[in-house]
Amino acid sequence: MPTERRNESADVLERIRTACRTVADRADHVRIRADRIEPYAESLPIDGAGLPPLDVDRHFVGNDSETLAYFVILDTINFGSGYFPYLTKRPGMSGYYTIASRLADRFREAGPLTADELRALTPRACTEIFEQDLSSFPIRELMTLFAQALNRLGAHLAERFEGRFEKLIGAAENSAARLVETLSAQPFFRDEPPYRGLSVPLYKRAQLLASDLDLAFAGEGPGRFDDLDRLTIFADNLVPHVLRVDGLLEYAEPLMEAIEQGESIRAGSEEEIEIRACAVDAVERIREALSASGRSVTSRVLDQLLWHRGQADDYKRHPRHRTRTVFY
Repeated sequence: MPTERRNESADVLERIRTACRTVADRADHVRIRADRIEPYAESLPIDGAGLPPLDVDRHFVGNDSETLAYFVILDTINFGSGYFPYLTKRPGMSGYYTIASRLADRFREAGPLTADELRALTPRACTEIFEQDLSSFPIRELMTLFAQALNRLGAHLAERFEGRFEKLIGAAENSAARLVETLSAQPFFRDEPPYRGLSVPLYKRAQLLASDLDLAFAGEGPGRFDDLDRLTIFADNLVPHVLRVDGLLEYAEPLMEAIEQGESIRAGSEEEIEIRACAVDAVERIREALSASGRSVTSRVLDQLLWHRGQADDYKRHPRHRTRTVFY
């Protein structure tokens, strides 16, 4: 089936919203409980809600150039949640914070990784940086993907931006949408799967990089993006899980059984795309309901609220979907 032609006049953030609503309207495996949107929106504690400060203990902050390199590299490999059950984690840390803190240690001990060093990284070198065990097949696979992602980042920097992280971010001209489009030239950032002839942009990590840089630089310099309020949620496997447990998303029985039995949901399958796209659209509907009642909030803030809600035991005791993918 041919892919539906994209609206070339729309920027990527508008295309994400439009495509996700289309998926939600067509979906067979995931359903948004439209009747629950308004009461759920009213129940959310958004008064005073905002973005948490940057965790400087588990992230790296140096001079501007070093900090920029750290967050670009971190969000280049900010994936692998489907592999995290096999990851050797630091005590009391999630898979994400394990990776973030070990990369931070590498920067503190040996300085930033350059474009040339990124191009030369091997899976074994990644294993050493992130202190993992190559005897585990899933971890070998993940470290191989980390190396490939970083190799391609290094090549992209060298070929198009004189090896400089500043030029990569500067090409966005203070636009998160343009940053997403710039990063999409790298295959590991090109988060736009096909679904029944429709191209579905989601771009979790590319959007997250703009958000992370805003936090790291307090909205100044490399962290200044004038359209951050237009970001969608960062669609992965946690916010959809929270919305499902809270009754906003309803999964078809075969999908729910697969998740409960710990089966991996195939990347790019209809089920996996519907989970992520319906979560994006559900949060857009929540935001719209809040706005209609005079309580304005961005999808980015709602993402943080729901992500942190998902850290509670009430949500952790329920299994969430796992997918081995380079996109989250």
